[in-house]
Amino acid sequence: MSKSGFMAPEPPVLPSPWATEARVALMEDARTFARDVVLPIADRLDPQKGEMPRELIDQMASKGWFGLTIPAEHGGMGLGVFEYCLVSEELSRAWLSVGSILARGQGLGTQTIDDERRRALLARSARGEWIGSISLSEPTAGSDLAGVQTRAVRDGDHWVLTGTKRWAGFAQGADFIEVLARVRDPNDGEPRSAGLEPFLVVKERGSFPEGITAKVIDKIGYHGFLTFELALDAVRVPENDRLTGLYGDGGSDADSGGFASVQRGLNIARVHTAARAVGVARAAVEDAQAYLQEREQFGRAIGDFQALRFALADMAAEVAQARAFWRQAAHLLDQGEPAESETAMVKLLATEMAVKVTNQAMQLHGGNGYTTERRVERYWRDARLTTIFEGTSEIQRRIISDRMLPRP
Repeated sequence: MSKSGFMAPEPPVLPSPWATEARVALMEDARTFARDVVLPIADRLDPQKGEMPRELIDQMASKGWFGLTIPAEHGGMGLGVFEYCLVSEELSRAWLSVGSILARGQGLGTQTIDDERRRALLARSARGEWIGSISLSEPTAGSDLAGVQTRAVRDGDHWVLTGTKRWAGFAQGADFIEVLARVRDPNDGEPRSAGLEPFLVVKERGSFPEGITAKVIDKIGYHGFLTFELALDAVRVPENDRLTGLYGDGGSDADSGGFASVQRGLNIARVHTAARAVGVARAAVEDAQAYLQEREQFGRAIGDFQALRFALADMAAEVAQARAFWRQAAHLLDQGEPAESETAMVKLLATEMAVKVTNQAMQLHGGNGYTTERRVERYWRDARLTTIFEGTSEIQRRIISDRMLPRP
């Protein structure tokens, strides 16, 4: 595979409200790691639909990146959504799945009812020793999470989970699986989401617990870890493993309900997805930039032709625009703003941009872009998914428009 692309770290434009010395250092460390460690692994394993090695995950854990947003008192780095997305963009530039695995830490799976256990799990999460899988969707409930039908029935001091879940990424390699299940049907006048709660299914890495049968979903991209459809048949979960939230900093979300916590978590996930999409699109720009100088036709580098130069310029401008937007949305979340419209907007614009830019990069590569000899086909495949997961582009448009106009 050609090793074109991956330019030197870009100097931040100063003065900039985001470019603190600590953030620039974090960005450059992540960028170097992505280039020197992640990219060679991706080049080797992605064509085989291979899984990222545990050694790579351990290296990321040693840098503290699974605890970026976990408070320092629990062993984390005590940083915000901004820094979390900053690292994710850099890692996604090398391999989307590596930028995504960070979301399996950050205090995920720690919001247990028992405070002492919550603190212990937060410390494990910060060390990268408590990495999970999120199982929200079902064959008939994706964008409409309120339609989840998996049932959780109380049996003494346990809950019994039965149903089918889909799109459970990294479920086999995880330490736990978070399962969104219905504990009761909504009462008259309640929203359809009433009665949904997340549960923690603890498991051994590399296997599934009793009662879960897993089937691998064969994806066209987003390789690096496997994604599963899970059949749950009377899976027993202790009451202490009923969760009060999907994303958190060690505080309780019990009063707001499980489904509300899922929605808040999705706002963070949308900005995270935007940052990952920017990373993938940036990869396409950098590879195209190198290729336009490498490839010769008609006795000159094709980068000398104005049409191709202008195409590259448009691509670079669109990436920069999306990056500025995700940084603004992340800042709002770190300031405690709900930013529902902004997170939906940036998810929509950044992911649609990534599809457009990677497609254009493929075109600039000509026939070579339609081979597995160049990385650009990987970027193209991975970018396409970003418009779908964490809420499709159509769902983002609905969120935005519903906050602008009365709902019909």
